[in-house]
Amino acid sequence: MDIAQELPWSRGVRLLKSDPNGLLAVEKPAGVLSHPNRKGDAGRALLDARYDEKRQAFVLSGDEGRGERLVYLLNRLDSATSGIVLLALGEGTAQAVLKAFEAKRVKKTYQALVFGMPRGGPPIWRDRLSVKKAQGGVRASVGGGLSAETKLVKVETMPGMPPMSRLTLMPITGRTHQLRIQTSKRHVPIVGDRTYGDFQKNKLAAKKGLKRLCLHCVKTELDYQLSGRSYNFRVSSTVPF
Repeated sequence: MDIAQELPWSRGVRLLKSDPNGLLAVEKPAGVLSHPNRKGDAGRALLDARYDEKRQAFVLSGDEGRGERLVYLLNRLDSATSGIVLLALGEGTAQAVLKAFEAKRVKKTYQALVFGMPRGGPPIWRDRLSVKKAQGGVRASVGGGLSAETKLVKVETMPGMPPMSRLTLMPITGRTHQLRIQTSKRHVPIVGDRTYGDFQKNKLAAKKGLKRLCLHCVKTELDYQLSGRSYNFRVSSTVPF
């Protein structure tokens, strides 16, 4: 834990958990990048360090004659989304966890505050999405060759104007902007979503102090194999809205 605590985390990033193999879980605030995208972004990312896109790792300079240290980024959240992100201090652990992702042994749970209430329907949302680069970023749209599946776990209605609901969602696939566009398609856009949301209702919500994208990764669960042994990792995060 000491090594993890001493890493140059950006302001607001909170270490939630680490295991003996160097698997780390941090809580990313809204507005912080999972990794730098261009020059000048280093101070806005999880770690105040250079990012090596090829190795998918932050590169920290060594001290006292020691070589560089790599901190591997294992998953990402949009800048506007907050919640749990996984990293690893060693390549072996990183590869083991990435294999768990590929084998679909990682379960992530999100909470979203949305306008309106989902209509009745199957608890599994299934859509086809396409993802394209647009204006220096990416944008998803309904229709295309990428399957997107999400399980709607729970709905809590919230009184007030405009009416809102708190949704508990478990993505089965991990497409870009998946939860944001799937909620929008079902006429329950996420509060504060400036890309796929309801702009007039966002203004009303902002007057009540809800000025951010109200989407947060609250739980991550996984099992991974390393050196012939099995490990499980469970971590939770408090919803900030």
